[in-house]
Amino acid sequence: MQEKIIILDFGSQTTQLIGRRVRELNMYCEIVPYNKFPYDDQSVIGVILSGSPFSVYDEKAFKTNLDGIIGRLPVLGICYGAQFIAYTHGGKVEPADTREYGRAHLKWVDEQNPLMKGIKPNSQVWMSHGDTITTLPSDFKIIASTDKVAVAAYQANNEKLWGVQFHPEVYHTTDGIQILKNFVVDICGGKQDWSASSFIESTVAQLKQQLGDDKVVLGLSGGVDSSVAAVLLNKAIGNNLTCIFVDHGMLRKNEFANVLRDYEVLGLNVIGVDASAKFFKELAGVTEPERKRKIIGKGFIDVFDAEAHKIKDVKWLAQGTIYPDCIESLSITGTTIKSHHNVGGLPEKMNLKLCEPLRLLFKDEVRAVGRELGMPEHLITRHPFPGPGLAVRILGDITPEKVQILQDADDIFIQGLRDWNLYDKVWQAGVILLPVQSVGVMGDERTYERAVALRAVTSTDAMTADWAHLPYEFLAETSNKIINKVRGVNRVTYDISSKPPATIEWE
Repeated sequence: MQEKIIILDFGSQTTQLIGRRVRELNMYCEIVPYNKFPYDDQSVIGVILSGSPFSVYDEKAFKTNLDGIIGRLPVLGICYGAQFIAYTHGGKVEPADTREYGRAHLKWVDEQNPLMKGIKPNSQVWMSHGDTITTLPSDFKIIASTDKVAVAAYQANNEKLWGVQFHPEVYHTTDGIQILKNFVVDICGGKQDWSASSFIESTVAQLKQQLGDDKVVLGLSGGVDSSVAAVLLNKAIGNNLTCIFVDHGMLRKNEFANVLRDYEVLGLNVIGVDASAKFFKELAGVTEPERKRKIIGKGFIDVFDAEAHKIKDVKWLAQGTIYPDCIESLSITGTTIKSHHNVGGLPEKMNLKLCEPLRLLFKDEVRAVGRELGMPEHLITRHPFPGPGLAVRILGDITPEKVQILQDADDIFIQGLRDWNLYDKVWQAGVILLPVQSVGVMGDERTYERAVALRAVTSTDAMTADWAHLPYEFLAETSNKIINKVRGVNRVTYDISSKPPATIEWE
C-alpha cells in the first residue's frame, strides 16, 4: 500500500505548490478539499492544512472538524491552517496592524524542536497574511519568531501538532523544503519511496489489470502529457492502443510530419489525420477568441470521433490529464470546481470509459516519467502549446496565408532559442501575428506590411509568469531574420508584459 500525505485545501493559491514540494521529497501526497478527509484510508501517515483567502473569524471561512485527525495523525498547519488550529483550540487570531507580505527572517528558533531541525536563526521565510496569532492556546508553545511576528511557528505540547504562519512551500522560504522534510519524513515516518520508476512499475501493472485485452484510443497533441501517456499505455497494452493525431492546420511549421516521425520511432500505433481544410473553412471570418476555441474544440471532437469509429471494439478513451487538471480547487465563494477532461465532451459522445494514467502527476513528474521511459529529450522538454494552436496567436480572422506567415516567423524564433541555448531557460515562447500593418522601407521602396510580436516567459507553474530577459543580440538577430526571410512582415516587437496583469497568450 502506497503511504501518503493528505493536504487539506482551504482555497490557497499555493496549495498545489505544497503538493509539488512534498512530491520532490519522493513522498506521495494527495490534495483534497478541506472538508473531504478520507477517514477510511489507512495509508495516510500525515496531514497538512493549506492557507486560505479567508480569515478564520469570517462567517464564510472554510471550517472543518479535525477531531478525528488530530491525535491520530501528525498535523501541520500552514498560514490559515496554523491560525485555524490555534483558533479552534482556544487561541486568539486578530487582524495584524499591517498586512505582512514578503520576506522576513526568523530571529529565534527552537532548534531542538523536530519541525525546526536544521533551521538556524536569520533563516529567510515568506509571509503572506493579514491576520496574526496574538494568543496561543494554553497548551501550545512558540518554536520560532520573527521581528514582527511573535508566533511564527508553534507546537501543541505533547502532541504531533504544528503550525507555521509563513509559507514553507514557496521558493523564497530558503529552508522551507527542510521544514517539510522534517515533518513528512522525520515526524510522519515517510519512506520516500515515490519515484518515476516506482510509478511506472505500479501504473503499468494497474493498466494491465484495468484494461485487460480491451482496445483503447488516445488523442495525441504532440505535447508532453499526451506523449508520455501514450508511451506508458503502449508499455502496458501494446497494439491494443491506437493513437489519433489530428492536424487542424494551426500547428507549428512542419510539426505534423515531425511529430508523426517521433511517434514512429517510439513504436506507437498512430493515425495521422490532416483535417486542416475543414478547420479553415469553419474558422473563415471568425475573429472572437472564444468562438475560435469552441470551433476548434468541436471540430477536433468530430474528427476524432469519426476516426475512432473506424476501429472495431474500442472500449476506452485515454487522455493525458495530469494532477492539476483533476484537483477539486475551491473558489473564494466555496463553490467546488469539478475536475475536467482534456477533451471535453468526448467520453460522453463516444460512450467510452475514461483512462487517465497520468492523473496523479504534476508536470515535472510527467517529464521525469518520460525520461525514465527513454523518450527523446526534445519531446520531454517541449514548451506548452495551446490546444487551438496558432489560431489564438493570430489576432483577427484566420486564413491559410496568415498561418503560413506566422509559422515561418515562429520557426525562426523557436529555432533561434535552441541555437542560442535559450530554449530550456524559457517556460513558453511563440510569435503573435498582429492585426495591424506598419510602414517600412525595404531596399529603396516603401512597404506597408504586417507586424509581429515575440513572446517568451519564464515561470514554474504558469500561474504567474515574467517576461524572459533575452539578450539584445539574440532579439536583434531574430528580428533581422524574420524581416528578411518572412514575406509580408516588416516590423518585429517584443512583449515585455508579465502575468499578471497580462496573460501568457494574447487570446
